[in-house]
Amino acid sequence: MQILFPAIKPYARHSLAVEQPHVLYLDESGRQDGLPVVFLHGGPGAGCDAASRRWFDPNLYRIITFDQRGCGRSTPHAELQNNNTWQLVDDLERIREYLGVEQWLVFGGSWGSTLALAYAQTHPERVLGLILRGIFLCREEEIHWFYQQGASRIFPDYWEDYLAPIPPKEQGDMLGAYYQRLTGSDQIAQLHAAKAWASWEGRTATLRPNPAFVTRFSETQRALALARIECHYFMHGAFLEDNQLLKHMPKIAHIPGIIVHGRYDLICPLQNAWSLHQAWPASELQIIREAGHSAAEPGITDALIRATCQMARKLLKRPPQEEA
Repeated sequence: MQILFPAIKPYARHSLAVEQPHVLYLDESGRQDGLPVVFLHGGPGAGCDAASRRWFDPNLYRIITFDQRGCGRSTPHAELQNNNTWQLVDDLERIREYLGVEQWLVFGGSWGSTLALAYAQTHPERVLGLILRGIFLCREEEIHWFYQQGASRIFPDYWEDYLAPIPPKEQGDMLGAYYQRLTGSDQIAQLHAAKAWASWEGRTATLRPNPAFVTRFSETQRALALARIECHYFMHGAFLEDNQLLKHMPKIAHIPGIIVHGRYDLICPLQNAWSLHQAWPASELQIIREAGHSAAEPGITDALIRATCQMARKLLKRPPQEEA
């Protein structure tokens, strides 16, 4: 089993102003002349952390991580104004140009896979390859499955806690009811809703219960950004046309990709990854047994580390080394 690379510190940190009022936090670590890779976090709204740069061999990669609009160390916190998928795609191009990167590998999980596909389909000439985990295509049925009916039947106990902030008469439209509270002026109701939303996601992300994972998701500031930004995006269909990402796969059919997906992922069911793989001739699909959605699942961690090493060998054209 492969594990994360040792912790490292960034060699550079940047603040990049984009459309008002947003200022993005980004950092670089690893090898300054290495293979450029950009890490796209989930959510939208989850933000990066110290582990985000540990998926990549620092002796091979120039590792670029950043917090998307409204979350993590980007400011203002939990801001919804000028915050949509296509503005995030534009941000990636701003970051690439700002850092003087010609082409890069794009690595993203969950919502990060959505954004990676949207970016690659918009700027295919800039993408060397894709490593995607926990595929989320942001189709209406996927959003309905997790936030209205579907996953609720697998986790009825956790679902009760997700229902708790919403009166029964509003439960026919959970997304709309949460949106009303998360964007309302009642700060107590907003925080209560944010914690319930984030806890639902945290409790269902792993195959086996992981209390530390749930605690991290439920931390107040993180939960507020995650819940507000996710709900904002999903109320607007992630600002995508119906089934857009699959329809536009011919634009990037030639780009090499590795897809890693847990067989028992109940946030983003395996059918998402299967459909993407069928539409992407240059992709390799790895279905991980005994794994759910989280990148922290041991089998998924192992597969992703192997994928970043494999992709480095391919793109740098180096012979394979014996793996531990």
